[in-house]
This record gives sequence, C-alpha cells and structure tokens, in this order.
Amino acid sequence: MSGCGGCCGSEARFEGLSADYRRRLWLVIGINAGMFIVETGGGHLAGSKALQADALDFLGDALTYGITLAAIGTSAITRAKAALFKGLSLFLMGLWVFGSTAYHVLILGIPQAEIMGAVGFLALAANVTSVLLLMKYKDGDANVRSVWLCSRNDAIGNVAVMIAAGAVWLTASKWPDLIVAALMAGLFLSSAMQILRQSLQEMRRPLSAPAE
Repeated sequence: MSGCGGCCGSEARFEGLSADYRRRLWLVIGINAGMFIVETGGGHLAGSKALQADALDFLGDALTYGITLAAIGTSAITRAKAALFKGLSLFLMGLWVFGSTAYHVLILGIPQAEIMGAVGFLALAANVTSVLLLMKYKDGDANVRSVWLCSRNDAIGNVAVMIAAGAVWLTASKWPDLIVAALMAGLFLSSAMQILRQSLQEMRRPLSAPAE
C-alpha cells in the first residue's frame, strides 16, 4: 500500500517528460482496454460482482492513462487539475461499486467460480505486466503518481478476485464475491483521496517555487 509514499517527501518529481514513459503508457492503455472487454464479458457470464468491479477498474485505468498522456508537457497547474479530475472519477467509481454491490446483495445468485478464476488469472497476468512496465516511473507528480496507484489497485484487485473465486467454490456462497467487490471499492476510494490530496497540494504550490 505504501509503494508511493516516498515520493511525497521529494520536491523534484518526475513529470512524465520521457519518450520511454509515453511508450509504456501506450502499452498499458492497450492492455487495460482489452481486459475491460474481457472482464466485462466474463463477469456477466459468471454473475460475479467482483469481476465486474475489476472490469470497471480496467476502464478507469485506461482513461487515466489517456488523460496522463494528454497532460504530459503541460503546465504544473494543468497536470494537477488533470490529476484532480482523475481522483474525482476514481472516487465516483468507488461509490458506484459500493452502491451496486449493496443493491445486488439480495438479488445475485452464486457466481460461477470456474469462470471467475480463469478470467481473474488472465487479468492478474495483464496487471503484473502493467506494473512491471510502470515500476520504473512509480514516483512523480500527482499526474504520474495516479498512474502508479491505479496499476497497484489492479494487481491487488486481481489477487482479491482469485481469492474470492476460491472462497466461492469452497463455500458455495455469493458472499466472498460481494465482500471482495466492497473491499475493492474501498481501495478505489482510498486511492482517490491520495490523488486528490496531492493534486490539491500541487495546485496551491507556486508554479515557480524553488526546489529545496
């Protein structure tokens, strides 16, 4: 959870001005967009709320990476505003997952653990690939850091989906799936607050403030 904690204490933050960083972002955009389609279909077939929540996370990540690319090279205030928008979007996504999970608690049947496990494993492989691609650039301004937090959410979320699939299979109950979906929503909200806090700090910081 604390993979980016160290960057908060540094004044000289990476701003994304790297051709290699842009190439890596394009790769993870493709990975996340593709997995959004795969997990949306898999979640529907399995009747899994956790898979559907994770699919939404993939979509949010693809959009986040796109906004990050667009903001690279702009002013500090523009990058901070882009991060603020991404933080608000992630916060709303977390609220939607919470509300949707609560609504389906009394409606959903037991999800199909086999489909959950198969799709979850594929998503985990995609997320590990994305994390490895972005590991080098995990520290940076709010715009860059939001990318790392979303990648971290992916990896944690897919491990949770795999655990939920096993628990659903063992217990023949829908509750592990719903609990994991709620925990993932909480992770979205926590990451959103971190992004919002840093972006607001950067918006208040004078644009020409000298590094200490």
